[in-house]
Parts: sequence; C-alpha cells; structure tokens
Amino acid sequence: MSKRQRSRLIRIAIYIVTVIFLALVGRAIDWPVLREALFNWGIAKEQFPRVITMAARNTLIFTAFGFAGSLVLGLVLALMRLSSIRPYRWFASIYIETFRGLPALLTIFLIGLGVPVATGLRIPGVYTAGSLALAIVYGAYMAETIRAGIEAVPRGQMEAARSLGMTYGTAMRTIIIPQAFRIVIPPMTNEFIALLKDTSLISVLGVTDLTRELTRFGRDGVIHLFNATPLVVAGLVYLAMTVPMTRGVAQLEKRAARAR
Repeated sequence: MSKRQRSRLIRIAIYIVTVIFLALVGRAIDWPVLREALFNWGIAKEQFPRVITMAARNTLIFTAFGFAGSLVLGLVLALMRLSSIRPYRWFASIYIETFRGLPALLTIFLIGLGVPVATGLRIPGVYTAGSLALAIVYGAYMAETIRAGIEAVPRGQMEAARSLGMTYGTAMRTIIIPQAFRIVIPPMTNEFIALLKDTSLISVLGVTDLTRELTRFGRDGVIHLFNATPLVVAGLVYLAMTVPMTRGVAQLEKRAARAR
C-alpha cells in the first residue's frame, strides 16, 4: 500500500469516527429541552429592539472611543519606538511589553477601579473609564502594528524625500505614515474586531441601564428570565457585526497579495 493510499484510508477512518461520534451526541441530546433553553423564539423577540438600540449601540460607542484612543496612542508609541532618542525608545518598549503582557481584564480593573481608589480621582463620563482602559491596552498592540507598517515602507522613500529638502517630520507625516497605514489596514481591522469583542470586559466596572453592552445585556437577560436565549441573541448580534469585517479583511489581504 502506497503512502497516498494510507493517508486516504486514515482520512476516511477519521470521517467515519467523526460522523459516528456526532450521531451518538445527537441521540443523547434532548432537543426540545435544548431548544427551549437556548432558542426560545418568544424570549428572543422580547430582546428586540433594545438589543440593537441600546446594547449594540453601547458596544459600538465603547469600540469607537477605544479604537480612536488606541490609534492615537499607538502612533505616538510607534514613532517613539523608532526614535533615535534612547529614552523615548526605552519608554515605548517598556509600555508596549507591559500592556501586551498584562491581561486586558487586569488593566481594566487598574484603570477603572485601582486609579480612583489610589488617587481619589473619579474618571468623569459614563463611557470614559472603559474606553480609556481599552485604548491603553490596544494602544500597545496598535503601536507594534504601525511600527511594522512604517518599517515596511522602502527606505528609499525617506531618502528621496530628504533629498528634496523635506525635514524628517514632514517626510514622515506626508509620505511614510500614509503609506504605512495603507499597508497595515488588514491587521488594524483585526485589532478593531478584537477590541469590539473585548468591550464585553467593561461590564466588570459596573454599568447603568443605559450603558449596558451586548454581553452584559445578555447576561442580565439570563439572570432575569432563567433562560440562555438572551445570550444567544447577543452572540448573533456580535456575529452580525464581526463576520462582515472579517470577510472584508480577507478580501483586503487577497487584494494586497495580488498587488505584490
């Protein structure tokens, strides 16, 4: 028996075992009970329109504020990381390694609870604490993404700009950074999707009825109704927002590959 034939037989055996396993699981599940617990149509209808007008809206608000803050912070840190001034490079490196190494949930606790307790300062605004924590966390990831984009721009671009009499800052602002952002659009979109999903962590800081995001909305529905359908509805709304983005990223990556 050849190697190809053995591989084919192994694949067929895996398929058969998988089908048998799924059939046994399917027979063991009480489908009416599962449908009532997870896919109760009456409860699902009750989640609308608030799951969209309140929960999804708040999720997008936290995401937009957090992403805007992380983008600005990431750009500053990336430029500091590439600076010829050592203290700038050291600070950026320490910041990036620290906040990429800490769990996002811990950082959210530190910003939303630790800082007010330690300093007595209360962060104003219902969206500020959560958005600020997300910006601080994702600023570290965004910095590395932007730095990689800047370094991907051919060095000849900077040399040509300087030979035309541009200052380093002008060349970076008008030539290098715009090209870098075009390069890093796919990974930045992935960071946006990850940030959108991590808005679910903000609920640990406590929210009001008007600032509940999708995960908190679904969890509260489970607590009040003793049914998991609200979480399923929240998950479907997440998918409705993230799947088009992931497909868009895939198309951008294919287009970039064809261009190369």
